[in-house]
Amino acid sequence: MTGELLFLCHRIPFPPDRGDKIRSYHLLQRLAQMAPVHVGCFADDDRDMGFAPDMAQLTASQCVLMRDRSRIVAGLTGLARGQSLLVSLFDHPGLHRWVAQVMAERPIRAVIAYSAQMAHFVPMLPAGVRFLMDFVDFDSAKYAAYGAQGSGPMGWINRREGRVLLDFERQVAARADICSFVSEAEAALFRDACGLGADRIVALENGVALDYFDPAADFPAVDKGAGPLIVFTGQMDYRPNVEAVESFARQTLPAIQAARPDARFAIVGRNPSKPVQALADLPGVIVTGGVPDVRGWLAAADLVVAPLRIARGIQNKVLEAMAMARPVVASPQAAEGIDAVDGRDFLIAADPAAEARTILSLLADPARGTQLGLAARRRVEDRYRWSATLGGLPNLLLGAPGKADPQAA
Repeated sequence: MTGELLFLCHRIPFPPDRGDKIRSYHLLQRLAQMAPVHVGCFADDDRDMGFAPDMAQLTASQCVLMRDRSRIVAGLTGLARGQSLLVSLFDHPGLHRWVAQVMAERPIRAVIAYSAQMAHFVPMLPAGVRFLMDFVDFDSAKYAAYGAQGSGPMGWINRREGRVLLDFERQVAARADICSFVSEAEAALFRDACGLGADRIVALENGVALDYFDPAADFPAVDKGAGPLIVFTGQMDYRPNVEAVESFARQTLPAIQAARPDARFAIVGRNPSKPVQALADLPGVIVTGGVPDVRGWLAAADLVVAPLRIARGIQNKVLEAMAMARPVVASPQAAEGIDAVDGRDFLIAADPAAEARTILSLLADPARGTQLGLAARRRVEDRYRWSATLGGLPNLLLGAPGKADPQAA
């Protein structure tokens, strides 16, 4: 394609070591194959900022800013402006200035905004410059669900966020050429909410790095110890993950241990919150914190669980476990966006009692677990290669599917 690209994302898309970075990293790689790409993004901490020189190998130019606005300031500002708190949290005058400079000085052909909170950095665009809004997940629906479950001040805050963010998402969708979501289920929900059709609201699915998440790859082994090992992976200060492991450790695991006292549950992931750290005091619960390579824990697992009660889109943790040929027991919410078959590629269990029954049956039949794991690997090989899931990205940027490129010679 002629011209250059501007990619805006709320967290530096490098390296692919957590859920949102996995998608943005592979998007960046694909964009860089298409045209010179300019990246504007935020760093959460010094560790993130340290990745900027490595990312520069993929970018024509970049602006990486430390996100320094506190939640309190963002909340008060958002309330005063009638603005989504998520959008307020990710505001920064420096990034607005950098975007304006890039748009003025470079032949930008398309702008890609990753996640709703980056849409407000996209200025009014001149004719011929396309705008792809990658919402990824239907975020306002998540906050609405939190609000419906909660009470008191936090319940009110989440209900307000659900309403205000939905209004913002609709406004953004109205001005974007194409809006993408991580799964067809998410895209369909948003079509119903905003009234736009499948020509404007599409699925752009996640994939999995099959050469990396491969049981035959070279990675450090983890000593699984004695007894069955059940593993959960994820960013452990993320509320849905925290709630999932608390439910599993306090409700599901004791039911399993009643029949298998030697069963253990490993919670593998960075930044465990205080409630997650407290779970390490329970019998058989292991909280690792961040690990250099999650593949060793996945390979050591007798099975992997994803007992999320609120989940949006496609769960990378499920795809990665499937790619490692591990049997997976997932909640309906965690399995919803994945094109796989319950009973063949993974097992779905709707509540702690069902999780315990399903896991005990798998532990009693190791051959069945092996069969599920091999089927899981085959399914992601057939369906979730990044080269396939992002195969339609050039068409989304060049023009709506089925329409000619308006700037073609």
